[in-house]
Amino acid sequence: MDQGRYKSADEMFRRLVIARQKWNGDNDINTLKAFECLGRVLEHQGYFVKAEKMYRRTFEFKRDALGHEHLDTLTSINNLASTYRNQGRWKEAEELEVQVMETSLRVFGEEHLNTLTITANLASTYRNQGRWKEAEELEVQVIKTKKRVLGEEHPDTLTSINNLASTYGNQGRWKEAEELEVQVMEACLRVLGEEHPDTLCSIANLASTYRDQGRWKEAEELEVQVIKTKKRVLGEEHPDTLTSMNNLAHTWKSQSRNEDAISLMRKCCQLRKQILGHHHPYTEASLKTLNEWQMENMEAVL
Repeated sequence: MDQGRYKSADEMFRRLVIARQKWNGDNDINTLKAFECLGRVLEHQGYFVKAEKMYRRTFEFKRDALGHEHLDTLTSINNLASTYRNQGRWKEAEELEVQVMETSLRVFGEEHLNTLTITANLASTYRNQGRWKEAEELEVQVIKTKKRVLGEEHPDTLTSINNLASTYGNQGRWKEAEELEVQVMEACLRVLGEEHPDTLCSIANLASTYRDQGRWKEAEELEVQVIKTKKRVLGEEHPDTLTSMNNLAHTWKSQSRNEDAISLMRKCCQLRKQILGHHHPYTEASLKTLNEWQMENMEAVL
């Protein structure tokens, strides 16, 4: 879904929430479903704080009405943890994800889709904290189960393979990462199409692996392609588009295109402050990088 359609969905679900509150009350199940749908739309647009409010409201009601171990309650906790993760609140996300994973394993078993989803999410939270081995262990387990249950080319299986490739890359295991990323990219292009978010993610990950190996031109070619598509599909201010801007700036800096890199990183910083907030880890990392690059340029002039 492109950004224009997300905005239309946003407006539609806001109207639906207001209507259901009026006719059914705040705690009616249909009102809560509307809140949850609105939360998903907000999250896809990168409005994580607003999505958190929607998810928290539905979680609290489901917990009280259905109990901690009901599937709908676990799904709501998982949604809430996702917004924490997207805000860089790793420890809060981890606490909820461990809770849901343990409950889901006990109640539904290791092959249930909810169990696989939350285990993959916990692995992502570990990866974001630099806990590569813990992330890898969970990702290998999830891929093995998803291949058996869903099939090798199911979008969820491809996402998990992509995540494992990122974990390999973070450990400097470039060849293993590249092999998986090429496999996933080709499957995503064939199964999902070139504008699907999972396809864009797989291309961006391959570009990152090329960049980490010093293959600047190959990385740049893919990154420019990804940014162009993300701007069209998601919008210039979407967090995923900003991640791709950040990556391209690094690739340009590695090619000594200092002015281009600083200009793009400055724009990325401005938008990340605006969209994610000053204290989000991604904003802080971009600001630190921009300051370092600007200092290097000043020292070179002197």
